[in-house]
Amino acid sequence: MKSSRAFTLIELLIVIAIIGILMSLLFPAVNAAIDSARKAQAKNDVTQIATAVFAYETEYGRLPATNSGAQNVGSPVLAALMGSNVSSLNPRLIVFLEVNNAKKGKSGVSNGAFVDPWGGSYKIVYDENYDNSVTAGTNGKTIRKKVGVWNVPSSQTPVPSASQQKRRYVTSWD
Repeated sequence: MKSSRAFTLIELLIVIAIIGILMSLLFPAVNAAIDSARKAQAKNDVTQIATAVFAYETEYGRLPATNSGAQNVGSPVLAALMGSNVSSLNPRLIVFLEVNNAKKGKSGVSNGAFVDPWGGSYKIVYDENYDNSVTAGTNGKTIRKKVGVWNVPSSQTPVPSASQQKRRYVTSWD
């Protein structure tokens, strides 16, 4: 007598279904890990921007402000911090901030502006009257800092849900 040791079609389908269920449970965990890594990158970016502004001020004795109020981290401020601005903002062409071009899922320069890992913009505000206080952030919070840098989750494409915006919001002062 010959005994068969092969799987039946039903047994194979059950195994495939179990693997499918396990994979569906894995995807949210992977997405959460990717989102957490992007948030860490965004936090690093806002810290680097603020540090670059402090280094700029140490070198030139003034802030690289081009106008009052919050503004996008883009030209001409970004060019001055990156040492590519030959105007009066950075006449010595000192590199205070090194930024690569943005790629999918990575922050960097895109269309002349520094964007976060989700493709949204970074904002910056300076203490132009040197009272060590600025109004910064999406909620207009007054902070006791010389420079405030934050990202704007509502500028990300596609626009994230309100809960995602709250999770993706990053500041330089926290």
